[in-house]
Amino acid sequence: MTALGSQLRQAATPHAARPAAPADHPLRPGPQAVPDDRAGQEGQAPRDQQAAPDGQAARDGQTAPSPDAQVDRLLVDVLEDAARRAAPFGADYVRLWSEIARSVRGGKRFRSAIVLAMHAGLEGDQPEAAVSVAAGFEMLHTAFLVHDDLIDQDSVRRGEPNLAATMRGDALDAGHATVPADRWSQAAAVLAGDLALSQAHRLIAGADLPRSRRDALRDLLDEVVLVSAGGELADTAYGLGLQSPSLDESLRVAESKTAMYSFRAPLRAGAVVAGADAEVVACLDDAGRLLGRAFQLVDDLLGVFAPEAETGKSNLSDLREGKRTPLILHARTMPVWAELADHVGRPDLDQATAARLRRALARSVAPAMVAEAVRTDLAAVEARMADGALPAAASAVVVSVAQQIGRALADVERHVEEARCLPA
Repeated sequence: MTALGSQLRQAATPHAARPAAPADHPLRPGPQAVPDDRAGQEGQAPRDQQAAPDGQAARDGQTAPSPDAQVDRLLVDVLEDAARRAAPFGADYVRLWSEIARSVRGGKRFRSAIVLAMHAGLEGDQPEAAVSVAAGFEMLHTAFLVHDDLIDQDSVRRGEPNLAATMRGDALDAGHATVPADRWSQAAAVLAGDLALSQAHRLIAGADLPRSRRDALRDLLDEVVLVSAGGELADTAYGLGLQSPSLDESLRVAESKTAMYSFRAPLRAGAVVAGADAEVVACLDDAGRLLGRAFQLVDDLLGVFAPEAETGKSNLSDLREGKRTPLILHARTMPVWAELADHVGRPDLDQATAARLRRALARSVAPAMVAEAVRTDLAAVEARMADGALPAAASAVVVSVAQQIGRALADVERHVEEARCLPA
């Protein structure tokens, strides 16, 4: 999802460019001057949950940092503070926080960009709270990815060894046997995800806002975790063959996982911080559901047809797992399944065989059916944004994200065509 995630961030903040982070912190490479005096005042969020006010930079004769830069800076501060507090528990615990920071660093920040853009699009007047909530969604994303990789037994994320794989490698390098190294890395991943989730809660629920808005954000975060975990549990059952999902059930998983925490919740959170009314929040929730479903369908196609260099993830894992995506569910009802059935779900599937499977899939209508579902959802989003229910600037944020997903679909369709044209 690396390329698509980057595109979506640009869609939400087309004007912004995030500066580099301090060279001595694992979140970002490169220098940046960051004011250190940000002690909390009465009635404000704690120090590690605040963004430095733009006015301070102006008084110091500096250019005020963009909201995106403030999100990055806040994440640096939160993670540095956690690492300091972890130090008394030993080097391994500090190392774990360093790996959490590396996981945060690799994100494309499109969820935080959606929060910030929607807050601005609704003319919100709580920029510091918006930054805190936006940073919280990046931490939530990290928590879910670490746990997702553990559940899926994946070892690569964004083209690099993921947190669990790195911790396992550390144990092996120290001379430990494979079994304890495996168990150590699994424990580290469970704990890292839990720690990131705790920090997400602090950043989102602790935003400096009127009580009613804080309560709404707390309830939203509870809903996000509840719904996403339910979707993950169902997705795991489908992947293990414990249950056989229908197409509707598979789409519901996409709505529960990707749509909920990547689109519905960030859009709603930006609106809540801005003080939007319930009708606006409901409209954004519905748009987020459709955007997230379309996004996941494109991701399913990328997971099979796009090269690893583009996505940062293996293009074998979904086929090896036999993941019951809409693409595969469509294929199972078609003659092409005779060519696929003996190979989809094979843990030892190799690239040469996978290339033949991609060619067979590409020559069926299954990818086109998935692509048509994406276009239908995106058209519905754009139609709803044209009905005047939202302010023009807020609608523009949603439409821009929809258009980026459409462009990503066009990109993956090119990969499908390349697979279709492979020699037998």
